[in-house]
Amino acid sequence: MGTPVDQLVDLLDLERIELNIFRGRSPEESLQRTFGGQVAGQALVAAGRTVDEDRPVHSLHSYFLRPGVPGVPIVYQVERTRDGRSFTTRRVLAIQGGRTIFALTADFHRPEPGGIEHQFPMPDVPAPESLPSALDEVGARLGELPPFISRRQPFDIRYVDRLKWTREELDGVEARSGVWLRTNGALPDDPLIHVCALTYASDMTLLDAVRAPVEPLWGERNFDMASLDHAMWFHRPFRADDWLLYRQESPIAHAARGLARGEIYDREGRLVVSVMQEGLFRPLARPAAESAAEPGAGPGAGPDGG
Repeated sequence: MGTPVDQLVDLLDLERIELNIFRGRSPEESLQRTFGGQVAGQALVAAGRTVDEDRPVHSLHSYFLRPGVPGVPIVYQVERTRDGRSFTTRRVLAIQGGRTIFALTADFHRPEPGGIEHQFPMPDVPAPESLPSALDEVGARLGELPPFISRRQPFDIRYVDRLKWTREELDGVEARSGVWLRTNGALPDDPLIHVCALTYASDMTLLDAVRAPVEPLWGERNFDMASLDHAMWFHRPFRADDWLLYRQESPIAHAARGLARGEIYDREGRLVVSVMQEGLFRPLARPAAESAAEPGAGPGAGPDGG
């Protein structure tokens, strides 16, 4: 089976079954729905495989339309929408069981010199080496975690703020969260692999910011979550196997939907990626007594299939 990182690289290595048609694996998992980051990452791989290497992806916009079924392959159909002088546009539909579960539009741009240069500064946070991994932090609190959790976790995730474990600790907590993350091993040098791996990871913790003021991020949950859409802007090259700071905040939650936005910085303080996502949050009929919500499980893809 290889390491979790090997499994991630294998997951992103789609089978080409026609010029613009690819097939991706969907692992058998205990999750109710296919992890949204997996579908987004695979769709971006499909788009990138139809674009010249001198045009890296600069943005993606996507919608989760239906929940994916773990264990069932997903077919990705690519439409070559535009091949311009500087920009290339691709549209991808992810199809499972004859139904479209996800739609993505990605734009690729040949880098150009000059132009305006500025960015927000990186927040001052503890270095990743000074923080425990989420697996260690949660394991120390809740006891030994099931082996399958750590075995399949391709990213080392470290929360920059102390995790809250009880509702009493949530008093005054803002709708913000932040993690350091990197893959749990080296990735190939192909820049598309790093972009798609980070696309996978970007869906892991972003909606934590919506939940932060109302319930602990680990343990018992009172809301069923699902990703509705996901957008990313890639500003600079980066490596997903180097430490990246992912700062997240939620400006609003209303009408069962919560909006979250994130900025991803490298160790040098350069803003490399911006992210936006809206999630669906429906109260459960009763609290779901989960011993631990898996790190990186993220919300399922698609609201409810309706």
